[in-house]
Amino acid sequence: MSQEKLRFFTLSFLLILSPALCRFVVEKNNLKVTSPDSIKGIYECAIGNFGVPQYGGTLVGTVAYPKSNQKACKSYNDFDISFKSKPGGLPTFVLIDRGDCFFTLKAWIAQQAGAAAILVADNKAEPLITMDTPEEDKSDADYLQNITIPSALITKSLGDSIKSALSGGDMVNMKLDWTESVPHPDERVEYELWTNSNDQCGKKCDTQIEFLKNFKGAAQILEKGGHTQFTPHYITWYCPEAFTLSKQCKSQCINHGRYCAPDPEQDFTKGYDGKDVVVQNLRQACVYRVMNETGKPWVWWDYVTDFAIRCPMKDKKYTKECADEIIKSLDIDLKKVDKCIGDPDADVENPVLKAEQESQIGKGSRGDVTILPTLVVNNRQYRGKLEKGAVLKAMCSGFEESTEPAICLTEDLNTNECLENNGGCWQDKAANITACWDTFRGRLCECPTVQGVKFSGDGYTHCKASGALHCGINNGGCWRETRGSYTYSACVDDHSNGCKCPLGFKGDGVKSCEDVDECKEKKVCQCPECKCKNTWGSYECRCKNGLLYMREHDTCIGSNKVGTTKLSWSFLWFLIIAVGVAGLSGYAAYKYRIRRYMDAEIRGIMAQYMPLESQPNPRGPHMDI
Repeated sequence: MSQEKLRFFTLSFLLILSPALCRFVVEKNNLKVTSPDSIKGIYECAIGNFGVPQYGGTLVGTVAYPKSNQKACKSYNDFDISFKSKPGGLPTFVLIDRGDCFFTLKAWIAQQAGAAAILVADNKAEPLITMDTPEEDKSDADYLQNITIPSALITKSLGDSIKSALSGGDMVNMKLDWTESVPHPDERVEYELWTNSNDQCGKKCDTQIEFLKNFKGAAQILEKGGHTQFTPHYITWYCPEAFTLSKQCKSQCINHGRYCAPDPEQDFTKGYDGKDVVVQNLRQACVYRVMNETGKPWVWWDYVTDFAIRCPMKDKKYTKECADEIIKSLDIDLKKVDKCIGDPDADVENPVLKAEQESQIGKGSRGDVTILPTLVVNNRQYRGKLEKGAVLKAMCSGFEESTEPAICLTEDLNTNECLENNGGCWQDKAANITACWDTFRGRLCECPTVQGVKFSGDGYTHCKASGALHCGINNGGCWRETRGSYTYSACVDDHSNGCKCPLGFKGDGVKSCEDVDECKEKKVCQCPECKCKNTWGSYECRCKNGLLYMREHDTCIGSNKVGTTKLSWSFLWFLIIAVGVAGLSGYAAYKYRIRRYMDAEIRGIMAQYMPLESQPNPRGPHMDI
């Protein structure tokens, strides 16, 4: 073997081996066996990295272990086996033995036979591992994106226990639980996508690009609404110092072997090199950084999707010139992007790529990132197929219950539990008010606030409007009735929050208020001349012999007294008017005298300085000679 080939294989081995030596975390969910009693309990299982795990939810079913095709490497149709549930029956979880074929093929074959989920029993005693998709890029692997059922790997001991129970004639029922697979501490989800600009790595690259295009709209809605904080990341490796000057390192790495990527075509003699991928990855990371500084990080989605469409490797457009055109069209500061990229040929560290390499190392429960693409939601690595609906399920399960945005409550992601029997919560059908609050994880029964009025209660059996203005909501739950042009209500619109029958009625104020017969109870209209007639909510009292009834005194008075009263009022008004006229006349006379006095004073003063026409001239007429 030549020295050049040896270096090639050594470098390739290091690029492949370095992630394998990293700390890989197996993402898990719970499995609760509910029957039989002999194996009842809660167990851990590993989430398969394909299909659609029901993040945030649960799935109940019964386990079946077929007598034939127990490794599920052949179609169950060949054995006349079906796992389709009968109407009213529980979904079927198929128990499958590990070995002989890919995990994904087992899931696909079971799904075609009607299984709702698969449980793969390990064939040796070991810690749980992650079932992943095959690395081989085969044309017959198109089924991978069509797997929609969840899958889980269970330990050999649990698998043996389930098989033993089934062989003994017991029915094994269980619940797969993903409610805690993603942390959900608050109203914002933080997620990151480890991706790659390479579009020549087969089906995984095609799936990744398709995901970016399909998920862009949802991602931008969530980011603009402040519901998520997204960060893109890129995996790079380093070239061993002994090989930094080799042809392979120079073609696959930048900055003197510090940051490398595998050759896109796995052939050093043609097409683009690994260093071209590293530079484009760096450019995408810099676009995110520049736009994040301007408060518009979601523009990254526009850039990467446009780049995938306009600058593919197959069209020989995977270049800086093509990328710069997109950057300019999206009004991104090209100078800042170029400054962020720096000089790929310089023997210096690039701060952006150095930070990316440090981020690859797992922190806390996340584990190291070794697979492309990798999605991390609230510091937990996502498991399942990279598809818009499946990823949204995982992200929506990361919100604190009742804080999830509207996009998480659409029909294709969420089952509205309030639609069936109102979710078992309190409801006022007449006012169209309910305490059922649909959430991504299920439902909450909480008394609502309607039109500024707060309802209080347990939310399940009772909710009552409280506070001011509560009478505007279903009359505060109090009695109310209208007859003709009269309406009476028992609701008191203040902070008392009680129901009290109005004056003229009696009752509990909630269900009923009955008219009080004031005449029969002899509470009013009791004077000798009075004749009482009861009305709804009140009464009428009339006097005999032409007398007039005075309600405030509950008595009848004669018309002469009325006339005297009218005369007295007339005299009083006359007296008031007379006094007013006299006052105005006196005021006018006073003003006249004051004015006369002022005129006389002014004339006296002016006479001292100049003669007036009415006074004789002491010197007489004077004529010139």
